[in-house]
Amino acid sequence: MTRLGYQIPNFTYPGIEQKDIFANVIAQAKAAEDAGFDRVFVMDHFYQLPGIGEPDEPMYECYTALSALAQHTSKVRLSALVTGNTYRHPTLLAKAVTALDHVSGGRATLGIGAGWFELEHNSLGYEFGTFTDRFEKLEEALQIIIPMLNGERVSLQGKHYQVDDAINSPAPISKIPIMIGGSGEKKTLRMVAQYADESNLASGGIDEIPRKLDVLAAHCERLGRDRSEIVMTKLQMVMVAPTMEEAEADLQEVAAAKGWNQEAQDFAKMILIYGDADTVGERLQACMDTGIDGMTINLAGNGHKLDRIGLLGEIANAAIG
Repeated sequence: MTRLGYQIPNFTYPGIEQKDIFANVIAQAKAAEDAGFDRVFVMDHFYQLPGIGEPDEPMYECYTALSALAQHTSKVRLSALVTGNTYRHPTLLAKAVTALDHVSGGRATLGIGAGWFELEHNSLGYEFGTFTDRFEKLEEALQIIIPMLNGERVSLQGKHYQVDDAINSPAPISKIPIMIGGSGEKKTLRMVAQYADESNLASGGIDEIPRKLDVLAAHCERLGRDRSEIVMTKLQMVMVAPTMEEAEADLQEVAAAKGWNQEAQDFAKMILIYGDADTVGERLQACMDTGIDGMTINLAGNGHKLDRIGLLGEIANAAIG
């Protein structure tokens, strides 16, 4: 289960041409493995997200990228953070994550969520639907995918998906953990309690974590689930460097590559855990002190500088203890 994850959400790197991007992604994954991270994640998006960049910035299809990273790593588990359920039929997703498990030697995790990025759906032709539609689809998808990953034949005549005696062969090498991403208290955390091995809180401040943990515990009690069976992690966006001056220089470099004005740079400092090792370490420790089980961290702005990953690993491992 995730104790310390490293997410790669950005593929626009200062001074790196597009043809050389993936070589750096491989290097980041290997550096994260060496630095003590136990999971490497990529986003399941086709357009870059607001707040990180523009829609036309480079973005890889996640399961293709993860399967490639499997060939260059040996210990870290591999996952999307998280798969948008709306982008693939559940039976296709079950096959994709099973293939990832085989090509990685049993290191796949299924991270999944309801999907939320409306621009991406509308632009690329994926049905977005209502909030209720997407969560109904997610629950039906879990009712198909989980049994398929467990080697069962599945039939379901649902509102959104219909399958008849669906087979997944070969079966996964490992028991693939199910991670549900999101922080909604009524729907998402209830599904975590009912279906998942892990959950990741991607949004919200660390001050909200204790309440989310209490909500999850209440759902578990109502459903007869042992809360201790579920690992709850928090996604943190970080920009760390050995000194504040180097952190500022890193920010200036990525701002120039992405064309950020001063307002965008100021916004980045607001949403990031930003600064030198001591400053970032204190913030990560505060996150762990809320009672969370682990963290997933990205270096969206300067992860292409591999020494920053090593530094982050030292700080984050110290915070987790």
